[in-house]
Amino acid sequence: MPIKIFVTGGTFDKEYDEIRGQLYFNETHLPEILRLGRCTLNVQIDTLMMIDSLHMSEQDRQHIVQHCNNCDNTRIIITHGTDTMVETAKAIAEAKIEKTIILTGAMIPYKFGSSDGLFNMGCALSFVQTLPHGVYITMNGRYFVWNNVRKNKEEGFFEELTNG
Repeated sequence: MPIKIFVTGGTFDKEYDEIRGQLYFNETHLPEILRLGRCTLNVQIDTLMMIDSLHMSEQDRQHIVQHCNNCDNTRIIITHGTDTMVETAKAIAEAKIEKTIILTGAMIPYKFGSSDGLFNMGCALSFVQTLPHGVYITMNGRYFVWNNVRKNKEEGFFEELTNG
């Protein structure tokens, strides 16, 4: 069965408007990222929304939960903004969906060229194939259980809340 990838936006898919000096969304960069990574896995990409996670509502989160619950795939990756990734992971976990669900994102937009997005997606593709059912976040080469992680905004990395 293919791996389902749900796109929700976030820094992962932002582009830079040089005239206005602003970041914006156009379309997902995921097909290009998978091509560059020479991914040979069977994946299905569905764009659910293209928003900054700081603007994500509870209704948006429930939309993501419904798609995770209703799809036939048992292995799911969600690209998501890093600022509220943990809140969305919590909403999914509370739904008690018996699937392996990985949320990932980027601290730097993919189109900037120095993005961590390609690496994080590669890690997500590996972890979604190997971890048992549950909700996880993968960033910086590591995976974290959804309720034992935080974004360290001073350091720019995700870290465990407790050691263990």
